[in-house]
Amino acid sequence: MNITQTFYDNLASQYDKLFLDWKSATKEQAAILDRLFQNEGFDTHASILDCACGIGTQAIGLAALGYLVTASDFSEGALAEAKKRAAQNAVEICFERADFRNLSHTFSKKFDIVIAMDNALPHMLSKKDLNSAIESIVGQVAPGGMFVASIRDYDALLSDKPPYSPPYIHQTDHGQRVSFQTWQWNDEHYKLTQYIIDDRDNLEVSKFECEYRATRRDELTELLISNGCKKVEWKFSKDTGFYQPILIAKR
Repeated sequence: MNITQTFYDNLASQYDKLFLDWKSATKEQAAILDRLFQNEGFDTHASILDCACGIGTQAIGLAALGYLVTASDFSEGALAEAKKRAAQNAVEICFERADFRNLSHTFSKKFDIVIAMDNALPHMLSKKDLNSAIESIVGQVAPGGMFVASIRDYDALLSDKPPYSPPYIHQTDHGQRVSFQTWQWNDEHYKLTQYIIDDRDNLEVSKFECEYRATRRDELTELLISNGCKKVEWKFSKDTGFYQPILIAKR
């Protein structure tokens, strides 16, 4: 089991603590993606593959809007949590365990839209793995379809390589919760440590570790074009309302 799988397996049961209100976030993010899809000529008849679904933050919100959603992840812990939350929210999603570097091993059909949100692609720690992921993902996009992903703004972050992310402080029924990340840089790679601190009657501290490779937008754009995408564009928070830059690659 590699560091990324361990990270998400362990974090799955607490991932919702990174949000003030996870259920509201699923609705807000689904609304953002729905507007984006509609602007590109798609509606709820489109078939969607969320190939890095985690605990279902985007998949569940989109299914609630009426999209036909298939969701996959390589973390068994995240998938188990996503299945539970889909049932709790009364939405139907087909879940499969899959590595997005080898999607054709799991899926024979192609999808109108494939998504990989929340900085999933920079888990690819080498150019070779990133190219394998892009080749695999684009291969599951139907002709005329599109791939949509979000990543951190590494073009900006690589200029000063900050050692941490600003904390999120949420008031809870039992006190307050503080979540933040520390980043230890080694060239374009960095080790991320996620802390979640519940300040309640008994102080609870959780710690999860992972690694990323800071991926610039130009690198992703070039890989998408070389793997068969006809058009790649980037949209930013001021235009979309999403917390990370979003790429749209049309096939």
